[in-house]
Amino acid sequence: MCGRYTLFASMDDIVERFMVDVFEEGIYEPSYNIAPSHQVVAIINDGRRNRLGRLRWGLIPPWAKDEKMGYKTINARGETVANKPSFRNAYRKKRCILPADSFYEWQHDGKNKTPINIKMKDGGLFGLAGLWESWKSPDGNLIHSCTVVTTEANEIMEQIHDRMPVILKPESEKIWLSPSIQDPEVLNRLIRPFDAEQMETFIVSNEVNSPKSNHEGLIIPVC
Repeated sequence: MCGRYTLFASMDDIVERFMVDVFEEGIYEPSYNIAPSHQVVAIINDGRRNRLGRLRWGLIPPWAKDEKMGYKTINARGETVANKPSFRNAYRKKRCILPADSFYEWQHDGKNKTPINIKMKDGGLFGLAGLWESWKSPDGNLIHSCTVVTTEANEIMEQIHDRMPVILKPESEKIWLSPSIQDPEVLNRLIRPFDAEQMETFIVSNEVNSPKSNHEGLIIPVC
């Protein structure tokens, strides 16, 4: 599962790391607690170049009756994404990357939940595999939304949760973004647990439990 993450790197670093060619000024605001329903920074490829834009987290399929469906589709299981009606079209034709520098997961021990921050050991940016769609409301309002693809946990994550977001290897990002690649068999090879040896985890403050909390202190280890 992936229900919260962070992105606080500079815009220059994001543009350089993901080779973004087009972006709008003012679309990016650093966040230490990105939650479902928030507007998130995402990268898509239009067939010629990588574009940076904003999507609402919680994918709304074009056939949805109302936008509330997005609250149920913040994640897409990699094992079924190619066939599930909510995601199969986007899996073939509308993939995106969500830049991040860490994400959160909660470790359960009976009734207790401990928030854990997970990041790369080198502190670098990484790309979460995402899907996006456009939905038009009855009053004509157009909403562009997204979901995070998940997979089984790697060795470090399985101590916390049985799922984790799909973190793309840098060399796989071009394949994931390419609109010309629509074969599920090719894409399925990218849905794998990321190398645990490159990742580290630590406990953070319970303050992160509230989506309203958003400051640098949320990513500071508490023990």
